[in-house]
Amino acid sequence: MTQTSAGTVNPVLRVAPAAPAEAAAHFRASLVFHADVSDVAAALAPDGDPGFVVLDSRSTASWDQGHIPGAVHLPTALIREQAARLLDRDVPVVTYCWGPGCNGATRAALALAELGYRVKEMLGGFEYWVREGFEFETWQGRERRVADPLTAPVEGDCGC
Repeated sequence: MTQTSAGTVNPVLRVAPAAPAEAAAHFRASLVFHADVSDVAAALAPDGDPGFVVLDSRSTASWDQGHIPGAVHLPTALIREQAARLLDRDVPVVTYCWGPGCNGATRAALALAELGYRVKEMLGGFEYWVREGFEFETWQGRERRVADPLTAPVEGDCGC
């Protein structure tokens, strides 16, 4: 265990970091399963086919409250019976739900993977889509809010 200069146990290093090769494998695997909001938004730019479909796994009331333009609405509970009718197995799916405090997108991704779809989960969900200032749709039309400076750069991109 690593100790601080005051002689107390350093809580960050209480469990040592993984070896570099092990860490690389872990983070590579994470990128296989996840996409972030800004990457999804950039890929959905109107210049053509992004190569994937975005799936909103929330309820109809939640969908009506706001969703990503162009997303397919398929609540998690209906995936097994309706996925084949709404989704092409040859096109990867990116799932989302409310946000980081909700695992609905994870459950939807699991259900789709079990049906044979290639799938990723969008980190941050609808919450971070809106907080980062991307356009969304409601039953009343399209909206966009000012980006939250705690989640997105005020000018330019984050550089990550």
